[in-house]
Amino acid sequence: MTGSEWFASAPGGLNRYFTELFQALTRQSGVSVSAAAFGSVAEAALPGALSWGGPGGSTMRRARTAFLDRAALREATVLDRHFCLYGPAAVNRRGKLPLVVHFHGPWAAESRLTGAPEFAARAKYLIERVRYAGADRFVVLSTHFRDVLSSDYRVPADRIAVIPPGVDLTRFRAAPMPTGPTTRTVLCVRRLERRMGIDTLLRCWPEVVAEHPDARLVIVGTGTAEGELRLRAAGAGLGDSIVFAGHVTDARLTELYERCELTVVPTIALEGFGLIALESLAAGRAPIVTDCGGLPDSVRGLDPSLVVASGDPDALGARISAALHGNLPAPAQCRAHAETFSWDVTATRHVAMYRDIGR
Repeated sequence: MTGSEWFASAPGGLNRYFTELFQALTRQSGVSVSAAAFGSVAEAALPGALSWGGPGGSTMRRARTAFLDRAALREATVLDRHFCLYGPAAVNRRGKLPLVVHFHGPWAAESRLTGAPEFAARAKYLIERVRYAGADRFVVLSTHFRDVLSSDYRVPADRIAVIPPGVDLTRFRAAPMPTGPTTRTVLCVRRLERRMGIDTLLRCWPEVVAEHPDARLVIVGTGTAEGELRLRAAGAGLGDSIVFAGHVTDARLTELYERCELTVVPTIALEGFGLIALESLAAGRAPIVTDCGGLPDSVRGLDPSLVVASGDPDALGARISAALHGNLPAPAQCRAHAETFSWDVTATRHVAMYRDIGR
């Protein structure tokens, strides 16, 4: 497996997925797996976890370093690439290796949404097409990204496997709902980028506070849109009811889940699945999600009312207010739903795929 960064060095959905899938694959019987990415391998702490060096430096240097690292391919029978820019070609001394590409999202389209120049987005699209060439199988987390991959990258549907992610059920516990004279907390854990819909959440918050004066919104994460989001929150004149917590440790995040009543995932574009929604469910807290991309898949079968229209502050505010009135699945229900998403099941499906294309 080749990725971007290990989660311990660069928190984020892609890196969390890469790290936890690797850990799950090491538990599979009859499987030998190695994985390389930038940053510290301390969190993985397993044989086969490799590092290309620190997470810093220029993109060109990092790409060259990863491309030239062929040591891990000597005995490989399949190469599974998780980020198009990094990793060697799928060739070793025995010839071409079967290649799996994990499509975590359209890199070029994400670049456009962050305001990158059009020439930069076009260059990223060309890199994606080149690095996807020759892949035997593509893995996506949802049917939505299967459709994006098929329509925007012209990948035949019979080469795309939809394999939902798992969630680490040992990191979280379904704590009882907080009681007593405490602030009613709504938690949002997201990268602070425009496509994540945090501005929609801030726009609906005054109406939520008008109905629930003791409500508090805690926003965890950092990103390029942090400055403008802080300005918008300050301009709303709601004082301490909105808190930007920045980056937090896993231990602190677990505490925040226990102290909140619900979470919100308000994405408006390019959401492959939303691992954070599964984490919330594993912690016993229902996530209100938008109908963006694969997000509805995370709560399908639990409570369809948890899904609201993306970019609609009125719909989002009304659902949050209803949740604070108690209209939510109980912690035990949320946990039971999360338990249907197992990393071991996800890993088993990957191994079956590897064996199929490696024949």
